[in-house]
Parts: sequence; structure tokens; C-alpha cells
Amino acid sequence: MRSPYDTPSGRNILDELVGEKRLAARLLESFRVALVAVVILGATALGIPLQWLALKLKLPFRRTIPMLYHRILLACLGVRVKVEGTPETGRPLLILSNHSSWLDIPVLGSRMPLFFVAKSEVSDWPLVGLLARFQRTVFVDRQRRQATGTVNREIAERLKEGDPVVLFAEGTSSDGNRVLPFRTALVGAVRDAFEDVDQVRVQPLSIAYTRLQGLPMGRQHRATAAWYGDMDLAPHLLEVLRHGAIDVTMTFGPPLVLDADHDRKSVTRQSEQIVRQQLSGTLAGRGN
Repeated sequence: MRSPYDTPSGRNILDELVGEKRLAARLLESFRVALVAVVILGATALGIPLQWLALKLKLPFRRTIPMLYHRILLACLGVRVKVEGTPETGRPLLILSNHSSWLDIPVLGSRMPLFFVAKSEVSDWPLVGLLARFQRTVFVDRQRRQATGTVNREIAERLKEGDPVVLFAEGTSSDGNRVLPFRTALVGAVRDAFEDVDQVRVQPLSIAYTRLQGLPMGRQHRATAAWYGDMDLAPHLLEVLRHGAIDVTMTFGPPLVLDADHDRKSVTRQSEQIVRQQLSGTLAGRGN
């Protein structure tokens, strides 16, 4: 028996139905993106003056406002965070992490009060630079070695408050499928900030983007989350908004100790190896 759509007029009707369905899907997607954008902009508009006031008056909740903001941001984007391993509770603490996306910032920032060390160029990025400053980020100008003392004093001041310092030790972002070599010079520069302590705890951390809309992301789809190379921020942000439902796993490795008897190069290489093993294990679906 022939299908009622197996005629020229029937096929036209079917094409119209498919077209209407696609149009409805696009409209729904556009509505979702607009709604999420409104919520994020609203949270940003409210959070910036609150954090400015908290920083100005040195109020206790200056450490928790960024954490709450990042949680709202991740909820809006549909990013779900799974934590494996145990965050080190001893202080002072230096966290050495891989880096593959701007999403790494809210993923890390949503878990605990902390601060980042970032290249000075980030401070000039529209909105991102402002948010980074309100996260109490310490900016490093790699072209001005004479500024090291100032940077170290800033780091030391943050550490006195008991918050970990996060260092993306690769010095740049990768495609999310691998770990680039860790830069020992960056670790050494941060270590110099610890003038009044004998030991610094160093904890390796891997960040792995594993699933997209509930399905294994795979190497070819990792760029949906990864932001690296010469990618523009705005299109990548819209792509994340469009897709949503991204799963990411943070894995804390065993803490190491950096003291007068430990070579920073050795600790950096050990951390790099741990992060590489954790990342590859998570992406392959193996337990760490």
C-alpha cells in the first residue's frame, strides 16, 4: 500500500513539515540562548558591584562571591562538574593544572575560594579581564622580569588569606586531548613568593571534558569545550551556549612538597606526569 506522502503533493507536505520542525527547533534554541544570556548578564551586573564593594572594604564574602557566580554560570551553560580525588587542606597550597578552555576558570572557581596567576594580556580582554580582576587574579607580565618582586608580593598577600594559588603550568591552553610540557620557570616564580614558610604543598590537578549531551565527547568533539590557538572567544561561547550539557571531571592528584631540599624542576616534572596520566585515564574512561 502506497504511503500518502509518496506523491508529489505528499512529498511537498512532508518537506513543509520537516522545515517547520527545523524552524521550531532553531527558534527554541535561540530562545534558550537568549534566556541564558539574560540570566548571565543579570548575575554579572549584580555580582560586579557587590564584589567591588567586598574587595574595597575587605569583607569576608569577597572570597565566596566569585564561587557563587561561577556556579550560576555553569548551571546556565549546562556544565556539570565531577570531582575525583581529595583537595589538599594544608596551606600554603599551589595547584598545578592543565589548561584547555576558558571554562577551566568557572569549573575551578566553583569548587573553592582560590585565585589564579594569569598572563597580563588577560586583564585587557573585554569583560573577561574585569571578571578576572574581581577573582583577585594576579597578572604576570612575562616581558618585564623586574616586575617579579611586585608579583610575588601580590601572591604572598593572597596566600596569607589561606586560599590556594592555581597555576596553569603549561603557560597556554591545549586542545583538551593532551597535556603540554609544564614550564618550570612559572613554578619557580610562584615559589619565590613563599618567603616566610619552609614548605609549599603542590597538588597536581587534571581537568578533562568528557561528555557532550550525555554522550562520550571523543577527540573530534573536544573543541566544543576546548578553547585554544587563535579561536575567538565570542563564537566559542555561543557554541557552548548552543550545545550545553557538557560534563567535566576534575581529578586531584596526590600532593607533593616543595621545600629547600626539593628541586622545583623535579616537582614540576612529577606534577606534569601525574596530570598527564590522570587526563589520559579520565578521557579513556578509566578510574584514576
